[in-house]
Amino acid sequence: MDSRTEPAEQEPEIASGRPDTPARPPLARELLLVVGLFLVYKFGRQLANGHTAEAFRNAHRVWDAERFLRLPGEASVQDLLLSGDSLVHVANTYYATVHFPATLLFLVWLYVRRPRHYVWARRILAALTAAALALHLAFPLAPPRLLDAAHLVDTAQKYGPSVYAAEPSTDSMANQFAAMPSLHFGWALMVAVGLIVTTSSRWRRLWLLHPLLTLLVIVGTANHYWLDALAAAALLGVALAVIRPPRPVRSRIVRRSAPATGPTPTVPPAPSATPVLSASGADR
Repeated sequence: MDSRTEPAEQEPEIASGRPDTPARPPLARELLLVVGLFLVYKFGRQLANGHTAEAFRNAHRVWDAERFLRLPGEASVQDLLLSGDSLVHVANTYYATVHFPATLLFLVWLYVRRPRHYVWARRILAALTAAALALHLAFPLAPPRLLDAAHLVDTAQKYGPSVYAAEPSTDSMANQFAAMPSLHFGWALMVAVGLIVTTSSRWRRLWLLHPLLTLLVIVGTANHYWLDALAAAALLGVALAVIRPPRPVRSRIVRRSAPATGPTPTVPPAPSATPVLSASGADR
């Protein structure tokens, strides 16, 4: 008898591209949660504002550490952007407009198409953002565009557009002394990782171009040091190691007997156990 065993474990939502089956978290709750986390982060960054002297001391330490580690100078990337006014303007626009919308679209897509992975990604982003806020409070850092020793151009102020006030001390909307870690890079890297994990296209690793382009933009516009991006990547790595993605959906094992095919073979009758006497033996 032939039997067939169906696969015991599969990920139908990734293999087929259909939405996964578990119920989505309540939309109203998720909106309140995401908005609340964003407001806590924004207000928390403001708590780190005002530590100007400490932020510049830390900036000199980071700059010297990069030179000690022989990291490439940020000026090499900025020189590439400054080769054309249009290019640097595009970089400033990318820095100002892509960060939040790209992350929001990523979460919306996961919520609609991959609810189980949405919860995982939201937790990762929340953990990364909370760790970044703690580091901002503990280690205020002036960006390289404000550090005289870096000899870099504040491209946003010179070419536009800019999301920061010209005088950091008067900026009530953003804390300009919270450069490390770079959430621009950390969130972009998480978007790429999340899309690689939740999609099946053979081209899905091209999503890594998003954090790569973000890295070139944040360094070339002198908003972040190389070490800001490395710190964000390290924090994200810890979060990914602690908060694991959901396991593939398990399906039941079903064994089915294959229907018989072809004619049933005829079994010859067994020989009789009664002895057969020959004619000659019958006369005796």
